[in-house]
Amino acid sequence: MVSIQPLASGGPYNVMASLIIRFSDGMAQILAVAEAEVRKLIHDPLELITRAIQPVLWLGVFGQVMGKLRGIPAGNLSYEDFLAPGILAQSVTFIAIFYGIAAIWERDSGVLTKYLVSPAPRWTLVLGKAMGSGVRSLTQAVIVFVLAMLLGVHVRLEIASMAGLAAFCLLGAAIFSTFSLIIACIVQTRERFMGIGQLLTMPLFFASNAIYPLQLMPEWLRLIARANPLTYLVDAMRALMCVGAGSSYGLSTDFTILALVLLVLTGVAARIYPAILR
Repeated sequence: MVSIQPLASGGPYNVMASLIIRFSDGMAQILAVAEAEVRKLIHDPLELITRAIQPVLWLGVFGQVMGKLRGIPAGNLSYEDFLAPGILAQSVTFIAIFYGIAAIWERDSGVLTKYLVSPAPRWTLVLGKAMGSGVRSLTQAVIVFVLAMLLGVHVRLEIASMAGLAAFCLLGAAIFSTFSLIIACIVQTRERFMGIGQLLTMPLFFASNAIYPLQLMPEWLRLIARANPLTYLVDAMRALMCVGAGSSYGLSTDFTILALVLLVLTGVAARIYPAILR
């Protein structure tokens, strides 16, 4: 007679159950941190209005003027159509790249200490802040998208394209906000952070395909642009946002590269996050 033995405590079912519980706990912690970040935005809606000024100037002034000059080849797109996704990606980047200053403020106000003494793994805190940054970026994306429509940009209105665009907005914001958090942990002070943040934003923007195609760049700058995550973010957004546009690298390639960059940055940020308390 064959006897049925109970599963050992380390059996595959118990391991799977443990992984599921840990994953659900991690997601709950990520959402809790993200919710706290979103509440800050609700209490300060004026920030959305002030952040909309720069995209208005880029699209309404620079885009209109350069579109009339026809000095930048944009393939089968008008220059306004070519530029709009680049300005959307720029808006996402500029919001996220200064996100680390909030971590310095939280340290000075004592909020960060409460985060770090909690049992939540460091990576959930990092991803929670990244998700909060993504929500801020989505509100900015809506503003830029509506403005582009008003200026005559031929945008895609299919549900799948808009959902994909939102997903890449979240992914891009997560990357640059996590990068920002790493910088904040290294420089420690708001004054240093602001200087470094301003130093990084424009090179990231101009060393990408946001306002002109890579073919116009000298070879050395083209190599830098290909190592710039913003290039792949713009490439995906252009394909998903504009009618008649395509991806130079393929959406799956864009997503894979950006996801890998986020994975690496999250690992680094989770490791050095407590250093900001020094």
